[in-house]
Amino acid sequence: MSLTEWLLALVPSYGPPLLGGVIFLSCFALPLPASMMLMAAGGFSAVGDLSLPLVLAAAVLGLIAGDQCVYFAGRYGGARLMQHLARRAAPIRRARDMLVERGGIFLFLSRWLFSPIGPYVNFAAGASGLSWPRFVLWGTPGELVWVSIYLGLGYGFAGQLEQASDAALSAVLALGAGALALWLGRVLIRAHRRRREAGSDALQQAAPPR
Repeated sequence: MSLTEWLLALVPSYGPPLLGGVIFLSCFALPLPASMMLMAAGGFSAVGDLSLPLVLAAAVLGLIAGDQCVYFAGRYGGARLMQHLARRAAPIRRARDMLVERGGIFLFLSRWLFSPIGPYVNFAAGASGLSWPRFVLWGTPGELVWVSIYLGLGYGFAGQLEQASDAALSAVLALGAGALALWLGRVLIRAHRRRREAGSDALQQAAPPR
């Protein structure tokens, strides 16, 4: 029996505490089936074997606690380690570069759209000096999106984990496309405003003095 199968078999017996612990540990880049377990817990909640509010609370608390621990590990002890690892570990290097280029929006997307690199982004955010309020402001909504997708689909596809997994992938891609469209729209609007301001300044400079 694989680790995933073993953990999934324990969900109906140990429910929220097990789920919260696995999600917490997954925030440290450990190869644990957090998404699958969240969908399984949603399915067991749908048939009444688990309490949906308790499952939701455990998932959110485990995710927030894990992300915060990794952020503060980077904040208070990771600057030198990050400089060392950034030369050797591609995920941390990419996370650092994307945080510098895109900032908050990349942090938000790393919670659910690019979740495999989420732990590296958390560490890079702390080590790079990203402020804690900004980390929370952008990270928490992304965490809620991740929990909502997998728990909601597990609840809706109770007993059909494979179908729920396929639906989760489709949902993530659809939401990702929507987020990308909104971001591109914002970029275009800002570029248009800059062009208008530049054109207005040029006209004012070209106008003859009175």
